[in-house]
Amino acid sequence: MRGVIWLVLLFTAAAVAALTFGRNDGLVSLFWQGWRVDVSLNLFLLAFLLLCAAVVATLQSLDSLLNLPKRAKAWRLAQRDRGAQQLLREALVALWSGRFARAHKAAQRLLAVQAKSPELRADGDAVALAHLLAAEAAHRLQDRSRRQQHWESALGAGGPRTHEEAARLMAAAWALDDREAPQALRHLEALGPGAGRRTQALRLRLQASRLAGQSMEALKTARLLAKHQGFSATVASSLMRSLAFEVLDAARDADQLRQAWSQLEGADRRDVLVAVRAATAMARWGAASEARAWLKPLWDGLAQRSDEERKTLAMGLSQCVVGIGAEWLPKLEAAVAQWPREAYLQLCLGLALAELQLWGKARQLLAAAGGDSRLSPEDRRRAWLRLADMSMEAGDGTQRAADLEQAAKLLS
Repeated sequence: MRGVIWLVLLFTAAAVAALTFGRNDGLVSLFWQGWRVDVSLNLFLLAFLLLCAAVVATLQSLDSLLNLPKRAKAWRLAQRDRGAQQLLREALVALWSGRFARAHKAAQRLLAVQAKSPELRADGDAVALAHLLAAEAAHRLQDRSRRQQHWESALGAGGPRTHEEAARLMAAAWALDDREAPQALRHLEALGPGAGRRTQALRLRLQASRLAGQSMEALKTARLLAKHQGFSATVASSLMRSLAFEVLDAARDADQLRQAWSQLEGADRRDVLVAVRAATAMARWGAASEARAWLKPLWDGLAQRSDEERKTLAMGLSQCVVGIGAEWLPKLEAAVAQWPREAYLQLCLGLALAELQLWGKARQLLAAAGGDSRLSPEDRRRAWLRLADMSMEAGDGTQRAADLEQAAKLLS
């Protein structure tokens, strides 16, 4: 179709030229030192056009000749740039495919090409990227000295702030691989406020905090990650619970445990597993009344809890019955009445009754719990041992021996 259009245009131009110049009788006379030349106007116009074309072609040829060194330099630079791009792709592919030695060599060749070209060397972005690639390959090869050299060169290459942020994040990841948590935290602290709240930075901070034993800081970071949807809801809940456990387990006395509990957020305190762990630990430190106070808000909402949560609360409260008051009896009796088949609630009520010296009903419940196979052997043994203590307080040596015998059977 294009050829047909050009053919039509050619015929049109020929027709216009024939109509315009076909009857042109004009003459052009040229005089030079007594000579006269007469040419037709058509020939003069054609010669003039050809002369103009020749002048333009000559000027273009001279321009090309004069600019030949510049064009040659640009061609050589383009060749080096293409070579650098090829080496960059080769280094990336080798790094991603696990060929770290080949990736390091390709990055070294890339740096050599950049060093030979002032124009490429002036591009701080490309130089920083080449050094970071070489540093990552050296890290995979466990060559820390070269890794540090390339990393420092990448920081000194200039370029935008994003290159420094990338270098800091990479250095933090390397420090975690080397199990150097303080160094990783220092690199993360050097990031700007915006970069420090990115998902990757928060993940690295979480790992570094856990490695450094900073459980509370790790818990705060995990909470930020959960808000940024860095984890699924299930993983976030499990992670924050385990971190809360670490915070509580790090306490070495009741005061530290009290401080750790106060630093937890409301969502952590409303977690049944976290609250029970804290209460059990506080009871071991001799503050059972305070431990029960931590469990009371959860126990008041027992009807909204799942079977597993009720079991956990019952077992947690059973560890805190020392010094329990009579105000707890209506709560426990109502729970047993509402869920009569849950043996853990009956065990908890029996231990509370025994603590209040209501031995008749306590013996009935504890004896039932001791023979209930739904309870764990350890919990059944606790029931028999408490019965043995009650028998000793009542002065019944025979019954105490029988209770201890039942408890001993559960050790095998």
